[in-house]
Amino acid sequence: MNLNVSDVSDRMVLTADMVIKFLEQGNNEYVKNKLFNNFEYETVKEQYPKAVILSCIDSRIPVKDVFNCDMGDIFVARVAGNIINPDILGSFEYACKISGSKLIVVLGHNCCGAVKSAIDNVELGNITGLLDKLKPAINQSKIRYKGVTESSNPEFVDKVCHTNVKLMIKEIRKLSPVLKEMEDKGEIRIVGAMYDLYSGKVQFIKYK
Repeated sequence: MNLNVSDVSDRMVLTADMVIKFLEQGNNEYVKNKLFNNFEYETVKEQYPKAVILSCIDSRIPVKDVFNCDMGDIFVARVAGNIINPDILGSFEYACKISGSKLIVVLGHNCCGAVKSAIDNVELGNITGLLDKLKPAINQSKIRYKGVTESSNPEFVDKVCHTNVKLMIKEIRKLSPVLKEMEDKGEIRIVGAMYDLYSGKVQFIKYK
């Protein structure tokens, strides 16, 4: 089933049942073509992912593929705006302290829809509280910035995305004594990175 959605009119005729069918067919191909191979079957017994990646939910960032990883190589946590919350922190602590992951990566990206919505002060249901977590990055990015501080300015949006990654790393260290201690002892590293939607390139950024 081809569900290429290119514009609003396509989305208007799309139904949940159509999407379920699309996913079922995709999974059948996954099993039929043995993409779920013997190595991946072995990971059912136990897993030792090397890193845990916090990414935005943006559908244009296939995290496992971006790093050319196999099943079992990395943990992936996803939330709009790649923000930190208690559940994400608990997942990080599990990944590092229990499962032995050595690296935490906060992965931001350009053209982030969540960042644009936060700049535009979008308020709707639980989205309001989520976007509030991006406001510190917006406010800090405005300091000494001479351009237009609106979502229509890609340069400003990207500046906020970078700043947000930096602030989320600070939040991890501040709110998780477990991870802070592990980092201080050299058991793990906590780093930031930015994914470019146009090139597919990831740039790692060292934040102290």
